[in-house]
Amino acid sequence: MATVGGLFSHDQERRQEIQERLHQGPGEEARQQAAATPDGPPPSRWTLDTIRASFDWLADYTCSGVWRLLGRLGLRLRSAQVQQFSPDSQYAEKLIDLEMALWEARRYPRSVVAVFLDEMGFSRWPDPAPAWAGAPPLADRRGANNGLWRLIGGLNALTGQVNYLDAYIVGRAKVVEFYGQLVEVYPWAKRLYVIQDNWSIHTHPDVLEALADWPQVEPVWLPTYAPWLNPIEKLWRWLKQDVLKMHRLADDWVTLRGRVRSFLEQFASGSQRLLEYVGLLGNGLIARMIHGP
Repeated sequence: MATVGGLFSHDQERRQEIQERLHQGPGEEARQQAAATPDGPPPSRWTLDTIRASFDWLADYTCSGVWRLLGRLGLRLRSAQVQQFSPDSQYAEKLIDLEMALWEARRYPRSVVAVFLDEMGFSRWPDPAPAWAGAPPLADRRGANNGLWRLIGGLNALTGQVNYLDAYIVGRAKVVEFYGQLVEVYPWAKRLYVIQDNWSIHTHPDVLEALADWPQVEPVWLPTYAPWLNPIEKLWRWLKQDVLKMHRLADDWVTLRGRVRSFLEQFASGSQRLLEYVGLLGNGLIARMIHGP
């Protein structure tokens, strides 16, 4: 019997039949199998029971048999991925602006800089997370009132250099101050692209007025609701994972803030490892914009 992709042709037909049906989602047969009452709705996800009920030729299979058959056909329980999208009507145009800014920074590294900018906040209390322990671990919040602290940071798209400011409040004054800091960090830059989201503070008249004093600074606006286009978001994730989750410093706010600063300052001279972590090296979308396919 002929084989296709390592499967007999009969198995290949069955695989295609099941795969197409799984893609459609559970229907009436699955509803009858899974609903708690005759009027209940169909389930949103497949189970072995509802798969078996949806194919007449699987009626004599046990759930274990269905599981083994699916495995043999290369069909397994898989984690879903989120379909991300931005509602910005100018998404394509802004993507081109981003790509051109990154291309210029790559092409003219002695005169052009591209920096991803973003803000984040963190609290005094630790975030819960899995941890090795003999008993369920606790994110200990005893003996301290919660507090909030905020950061504004910039990530160099080519070197991984990180600059930041932190304060109780990051508003328009801090945004202006941070632009000034970037100008001081890159005094040789004839063009300083600051790639940022559409937070209203970024377009406040006071901020735009201040930018007039730094003609080399050119904002590059990301599409709305498109965090996957701002790699510094992954730097914040790393900070949360390594410093803020399950920390033991709820009673020592000063030391906790110091650890946050230490984490960021380790990238003050740039970092290849950081570039890899945030997707600025490799085969990701932003990396391809910089380095080509």
